[in-house]
Amino acid sequence: MPLFYQQDINPTTKLAVWKIEETESFFLQAVPLGREITHPHKRLQHLAGRFLLPYLFPDFPHHDIEVADTRKPFLPGEQYHFSISHCSAYAAAIVSSTDRVGVDIETISPRVEKIKHKFLHPDELVFVHGYPNDQQIPLLTLLWSCKEAMFKWWGRGEVDFSEVLRIEPFLLARKGIIKTIFHKNDFLVELDMHYRMEEGVSLVWGNQ
Repeated sequence: MPLFYQQDINPTTKLAVWKIEETESFFLQAVPLGREITHPHKRLQHLAGRFLLPYLFPDFPHHDIEVADTRKPFLPGEQYHFSISHCSAYAAAIVSSTDRVGVDIETISPRVEKIKHKFLHPDELVFVHGYPNDQQIPLLTLLWSCKEAMFKWWGRGEVDFSEVLRIEPFLLARKGIIKTIFHKNDFLVELDMHYRMEEGVSLVWGNQ
């Protein structure tokens, strides 16, 4: 059973990451596909993410999942809040019966360098450029993953990543907490986003 990482964040909130080494049939024994996905690997990622929901909470009603206009999956009545992410051979999920949640997992890749000006505020770019060159790609990937997790936590439509989702400077490590601010119109909240970096992937999650 390739469980890559699991954490009980609090009594009502749980997180898990699965390293996908199984075939579709393994996941289909536990959860339905839910929608048509033609690409085989994307279908496998989708199934692995859905598989983690009842894995974390056995009474999770996965048959009741709907998708909002914002493309965010949700449960009517919000028995559980949940967020799913996947990259390469990994799927991650966070589920809570009390908190809004967001999770993102990304493969550390130099491709993020090409879009850094689109999602980072100028102050955040200064923060990145203060690190040695060999640490900037992992840091950029982590910042992108952090903002993706914040966006999923929000779950209410488009936001300007560079202006609305703001990250305060921190000391890059293998794991830690990133202080962030979500500020959209009259809505402002400070979020503590937790992260882990290992085996070439960046994992970020938040609940509040």
